[in-house]
Amino acid sequence: MKRIGWFTTGRDEAALLLLEIAYRKIKEGFLPLEIAYLFVSREPGESEPSDRLIRVAKEEMGLRVITFSAKKFLPELRQTNLEEWRDRYHKEVYKLLPDGVDFGMLAGYMWIVSKEFCEKVPLLNLHPALPGGPKGTWQEVIWQLISARSAETGVMIHRVTPELDEGPPLTFVRIPIRTEEFLPLWDEAERVLLKKHLSGLKKEEGEKNRLFLKIREEGVKRELPLIVLTLKALGEGRISFDSQELPLDLTQEVEEYLKKEI
Repeated sequence: MKRIGWFTTGRDEAALLLLEIAYRKIKEGFLPLEIAYLFVSREPGESEPSDRLIRVAKEEMGLRVITFSAKKFLPELRQTNLEEWRDRYHKEVYKLLPDGVDFGMLAGYMWIVSKEFCEKVPLLNLHPALPGGPKGTWQEVIWQLISARSAETGVMIHRVTPELDEGPPLTFVRIPIRTEEFLPLWDEAERVLLKKHLSGLKKEEGEKNRLFLKIREEGVKRELPLIVLTLKALGEGRISFDSQELPLDLTQEVEEYLKKEI
């Protein structure tokens, strides 16, 4: 039974939902894992969503919860030297964590971890693109996909390294974005792109653009299943952090999972 640490900022309901799903799947026996602790980068009283997450984790799940406010830790240093702040904050976090976890899952954790921390604790993170695909925030990824007139996108789970979004991928799911339901949206976007390029599309419609919204919707739909199925594959030993093999394509399993959950 692998023991994992769960890291979150708890900034919204999605953070609680992901924890609840993982916890439920563990209780059902679907995930051969144990959550050794929950680390929250906020302390009680900082926000209603994180307060609720902490309360549910403690009272309803019986999890060991460790809180340490990033916002309140040396705020002046964070403004003047973010890299030093990041190192010092995560040194303090590491002191609070119990030993003996196999890996940690970043699940709505809104801080970039320090180089030293991610070398001490094997960490997983989600990135909304295929291995080798666009880097950056999910918004930046989608705009790059539209600019390149891409035929597909995806979501991957990768090992966290000091280089942002550069860690070796463990699993991924492919998402075709040139299907029949997408084609009319591409046509709409193309009419603007031909005249005003990507900058014009961003200025006129921005994130309300229907193609942009549809790409985001299809990605988000598959994020939770990919996380759950990746945790399952790690728990069962189908993949490991030390594996040198190609990342595991979980597209078929994710699609089957989605059908069962509907």
